[in-house]
Amino acid sequence: MSSPRPPDPSRRRFLGLLGLAAVGTALGSGSYARYGAIRRFVTERIEVPISGLPKALDGLRIAHLSDLHIDPYTGAAYLERVARAANALAPDLVLLTGDFVTDRAAAIAELAPILAQLRARHGVYASLGNHDIWTDAGHIARSLDAVGVPVLINEGITLEVNGAPLHLAGVDSGWGGNPDLARALATAPTDAPAIALVHEPDLIDGPTRDPRVVLQLSGHSHGGQIRVPGVGAPVLPYLGRRYDLGLYRVADTWLYTNRGIGVGGVPVRFNCPPELALLTLIRS
Repeated sequence: MSSPRPPDPSRRRFLGLLGLAAVGTALGSGSYARYGAIRRFVTERIEVPISGLPKALDGLRIAHLSDLHIDPYTGAAYLERVARAANALAPDLVLLTGDFVTDRAAAIAELAPILAQLRARHGVYASLGNHDIWTDAGHIARSLDAVGVPVLINEGITLEVNGAPLHLAGVDSGWGGNPDLARALATAPTDAPAIALVHEPDLIDGPTRDPRVVLQLSGHSHGGQIRVPGVGAPVLPYLGRRYDLGLYRVADTWLYTNRGIGVGGVPVRFNCPPELALLTLIRS
């Protein structure tokens, strides 16, 4: 059964302000800002230095995608290009951090076969986002599981990578869901580094309290979609305001916030292109 969308006024303010910003940007930048930019993704390559990282995990390559939002502005042909680009990176892992759909859970039927094309030596894993929760989390999770993309909802899995354990902890969305990091880490070996898949970046305070979590991967903010040089994003969503873009060091935990592949609210991006991220773990 799907969870109802909470009547949160901050979301209405977010969409309203984003719409105002979009109008001004579109007028100043023409059709590129409105249409071209939302389908011109870039590949970001990031090294994440981790103290005490097991030698077997040194150089592990993770392709990270978030906020695909297949419907209504992000079409299948575009997402197929993204999937091919991710495969071309030859990642060891592909990790997906939610918001597969926007307002229609049924749209996952078009997206799931595309995600089934993703290839990685140690598999493809996912967590859910707030839009997935607001539509039909169960249907989306089942659809992805059916094509070989396990969805971790307050659940963890320990992989063996070159003989060393690596734990993936998928956490439920903090906006409409019931995030429980402790449950997702319950089966993690005490000596295994963990990567937390958490849709909203501002939930980082939980992972920083567990020394096993070396990295949190998030999305949700879309980087603001519109970024004013020297100012940043004029508008950001709930739970995506403190860590809205890129790599952060929060206490002893790394956090990476992906700008996302799709768009939300209105189909505009300015100075904030969609991204496919390739993160490489290195021994520090």
